[in-house]
Amino acid sequence: MGYDVGSDTSAGADLGEIERRVLERIDEAAWLDLACALIPAGQPEAENPLDPDEPPAREEGAALFIADILRSLDIPVDLVAKRPGRPNVVGVLPGSDPAAPALILNDHLDTYPAGEWSAWTMTGGHPFRPTRHGNRLYARGTSDTRGNLACTLLAVRAIREAGIRLKGTLKCVYTVDEEKNGPDGSIFLLDEQGLEADYTIVCEPTGWTRADGSWGMGVAVANGGHYLVEIETRGVKTHLWRPDTGVNAVATMARLLGSLETMSFTHRAARLAGGTPPRTAILRVSGGLPREMQFTPDVCRAVIAVVGILPGMSPESVMADIRAVIEAAAEADPELRAEARPYPGALFVDGTLEQDEAADPTAALARAYGRLLGEAPRIYRKNAFNDTIRFAERGHAAITFGPGEDGWPPINEYVDIDKAVAATRILALTILDLLGTA
Repeated sequence: MGYDVGSDTSAGADLGEIERRVLERIDEAAWLDLACALIPAGQPEAENPLDPDEPPAREEGAALFIADILRSLDIPVDLVAKRPGRPNVVGVLPGSDPAAPALILNDHLDTYPAGEWSAWTMTGGHPFRPTRHGNRLYARGTSDTRGNLACTLLAVRAIREAGIRLKGTLKCVYTVDEEKNGPDGSIFLLDEQGLEADYTIVCEPTGWTRADGSWGMGVAVANGGHYLVEIETRGVKTHLWRPDTGVNAVATMARLLGSLETMSFTHRAARLAGGTPPRTAILRVSGGLPREMQFTPDVCRAVIAVVGILPGMSPESVMADIRAVIEAAAEADPELRAEARPYPGALFVDGTLEQDEAADPTAALARAYGRLLGEAPRIYRKNAFNDTIRFAERGHAAITFGPGEDGWPPINEYVDIDKAVAATRILALTILDLLGTA
C-alpha cells in the first residue's frame, strides 16, 4: 500500500496543526504497549462461549483495567452491570457544545474461548501471551477484539494528551457478553440504561489482505444475523452384529447433513455487492449412549448455525426452509425420520439494513481513511455478529471498522500491526471530524 504508519502524514494528506498534534502520539510502540497490556487483562475469565448451555464469562477484571485507563485520561467512568461479575464500562467525555453531536466508540470485553492451549504454537502454548512475529501480534483477542479496543483507547488518549477539547460528547462504551449476542451487554445498556448517541463506531475486525501483500480495512455498513437450530434423527436400535435389522440414526443424520450444508434460504432482502448469501454451518453431531456400544444408536442430534441472515428473514421462515429440506430428503430416503427445532436458549439475530455510506459516520470515516491511506475503503456487509447489530436495530447510525482480519483463525489468532496503527490514526481523525474541536 505504500503507507508508512510511522510517519505523520501520507500521500495526499493535508493535516492541520491540531491533527498533527494528535497523530504524532500514535505510533507502533504506543499501540503495542497498550495492546499487550489489554489482551491478557482479566483472562481466561473473560472467555465467553456462544453455547447457550455453557456458563457466561466474567469480564470484571478487564472492565476494571480499562476503567482505570479512562480515568487516567480524566474521563468519568460508570461500571454498569446487569449481573455480578459482568460490568459494562461507560466512559463519557462531555463536549463543550451541548448542541454538538455525540459519538459512541464501542468494543467488547469478552473473547472466544482459547480451546486447547498447546495448539497455540505462535505464543508458546499460552493463548493470552501476546507474541510478535514479524508484523503480526499473536494471542487470543488480538483480532477479536482487544487489539481493536487498543486502537480506540489510543486514539482517545492521543486527543486528550494533545490538549484537544472536543465540541461534541465522546462516549467510550466497552460491553460484556458480545459473544453471546449481548443480553447482558449492549442490549442491557440500550434497552434498560437508555444509552444514546448520534453516531456509533464499533471497532471490530474488517481488515483484509490480498495474496500480493496489499491490505486495507473495510467499513461494514450492515451485518448478517444468525440462528442456532437443532436437528434430530430417529432410527431403530439394533445389535452391532446385525446392523441390517435396524435403522442407524447417525447414518441417516450423515446423509441428511449434506443436504442441509448446501441448502439455500428464501429471503426478500437485496445484498450488497460482494455480500454472501445465507448458509449453514454444522457445529455439533452426537449419537449413541454410554454403556451401549453393543448397539447402534436410535437417536442422533446435530446443531447447525444459519449464518448471514438478511432483513426480511425470520425464525419462522428459516425453520420452514430447513423443514422443507428435511421433507425432500425423507422422500428420497425412506429410512429418514427427522425433525428440526430452535436450539434451546438461542437468540434469533436479525440482519441489519445498510447505513447510508454518503452520510456520517461512514462518510467521516471514509474521509479520514482516504487522507491517510490514499484510497477509499471497501463498503460491505459483514457476515458476522457484533454489537453493531444491537445499535443499528435500535435506530443508531452504527458501523463497524477495525484492523483485525475479517475471518481470523480460531487458533493462533493475530492482528497486523501496521493495520492497527493505521486504524488508530483513522479513528482519531474521524473523532475530530464528527465531534469538532473547541
